[in-house]
Amino acid sequence: MNHRAEVKGIGVGVDAEGGNVPAVVLQAREEYLPIVITSDQAQAIQLALSGEPFERPLTHDLLVDMITEFGGAIDSIRIDDLSDGTFFAKIDAERYENGEPKKFVFDARPSDAVSLAVRVDCPIVVSDEVLDEAGQPPERFDLGEQSDEHDDLDF
Repeated sequence: MNHRAEVKGIGVGVDAEGGNVPAVVLQAREEYLPIVITSDQAQAIQLALSGEPFERPLTHDLLVDMITEFGGAIDSIRIDDLSDGTFFAKIDAERYENGEPKKFVFDARPSDAVSLAVRVDCPIVVSDEVLDEAGQPPERFDLGEQSDEHDDLDF
């Protein structure tokens, strides 16, 4: 079974060497799911969440513009597998040909998929299997005194 997820924000955790690691934190099935990402990916997601325009299109903005210009749409993204600590995602998209929808599925890094999802406001879904393995109770996260639901989180 898949569960609809919501982006709670960009979190900062600590790796085995004591360094900070950014993560996008999703909430699904009353659990939090931190997915470690790079700082560049964190910035791309945070910019989309905040709605701040960038001088020039970032890669994800460019991809959305191209998909749209070519008559396509991103329907949803799925985080549907986890293997050896690596999350896997799919992008479900469609394009109309002769009035008929043609479905496409693209393999993607979860960070790229989430970055696209927040730009086009499409559903993010996470499988039970992923949540069973990596879901965390919300009380493990320090939400601090956030005024905006997409602020930094500590985990």
